[in-house]
Amino acid sequence: MTDVRVAGVGLTRFGSHPERTGRDLFGEAALRAFEDADVDRADVEELNYGNFMGALAEHQGHQAPLMAEAAGVRCPATRYESACASAGVAVREAVRTVAAGDADVVLAGGMERMTNLPTDEVTEGLAIAADDLFEVRAGVTFPGAYALMANAYFDAYGGSREDLAHVAAKNHANAVPNEYAQYREEVSVEEAMDAPPVAEPLHLYDACPITDGASALVLVSEEYAADRDLDASVAVTGTGQGTDRMALGDREHLARTPAADDAADAAYADAGIEADAVDVAEVHDCFTIAEVLALESLGLFEPGEGISAAREGVTTAAGDLPVNLSGGLKAKGHPVGATGGSQIAELTRLLRGDHPNSEHVPDAEVGVAHNAGGTVASAVVHVLEVAE
Repeated sequence: MTDVRVAGVGLTRFGSHPERTGRDLFGEAALRAFEDADVDRADVEELNYGNFMGALAEHQGHQAPLMAEAAGVRCPATRYESACASAGVAVREAVRTVAAGDADVVLAGGMERMTNLPTDEVTEGLAIAADDLFEVRAGVTFPGAYALMANAYFDAYGGSREDLAHVAAKNHANAVPNEYAQYREEVSVEEAMDAPPVAEPLHLYDACPITDGASALVLVSEEYAADRDLDASVAVTGTGQGTDRMALGDREHLARTPAADDAADAAYADAGIEADAVDVAEVHDCFTIAEVLALESLGLFEPGEGISAAREGVTTAAGDLPVNLSGGLKAKGHPVGATGGSQIAELTRLLRGDHPNSEHVPDAEVGVAHNAGGTVASAVVHVLEVAE
């Protein structure tokens, strides 16, 4: 087994790009990743690409060869689909490939383009990540599903809309200096509380936006990095994946996310660390309640304690455990097929010290990324560490 190093990361600005194509977006992210890595495209042995709804949004299936062409690589290319965890799964398989010694250089990431569609069509497209037979046909959409999870959490552990508003305000504040973020404006707790409802108890600022964007990572073996004297100071030391029942009605309880529990346990075991070693985290906050659930599944807080973490300042930029210094999905944006790669790109920049929010974690050595699909029927967790 070999250590897997992040040689380079690339992102597009997240936001509304209806005039651009998906291949254009991914090509830009890949270009930035190669420039950051100082790796020759000809050395890439595989492309792992995440995308969820390109067949609906761009009427384009079989996207992997197109993205290989856009990235300027000629190698086996595979598209991975796991709803909003698509890029997370793509990166996980890339990490496993390099760690096993089956490749020295893999390009991984993802792309999603949605703003070219009307909002109702985007909502319908995203809804197919839920159980069609037992949820979609009954009219369930993801705001409604996460509202059910939020109410179940409040019933089980307590908490309030104001606790969730603190999560929103925190992540919007974190996005302000991030040049890749969709929304770079602060939102106060009061503004979040006064926003119109989407699905009670979730209001407008509890939900992530519709987003276009792409992410790309150049992952290399430790030996490859050493041979070429690459500046690849961040390693992916752990990876894990979990799965839960698809429909909420089939689950034992709605206030926990067992898929993420399993993914976190596997990632920590792979890295040889415990949760208390984590210095900074990027988690899947498609809705504010999702951040709370993620923190507890990652073992960073006990069940019922994650709800107050932002309000108490623990997970703010100045807190003991900063979470979503990128702005998270909530403010940075959520191009679903690209998000898992984006989280790792942001953590890499934070750990290298070249992120605009690195000043808040100057001594951070361990980061964790949590990427979820649907109502966390799928989850992928990665551990990143500053390499010795």
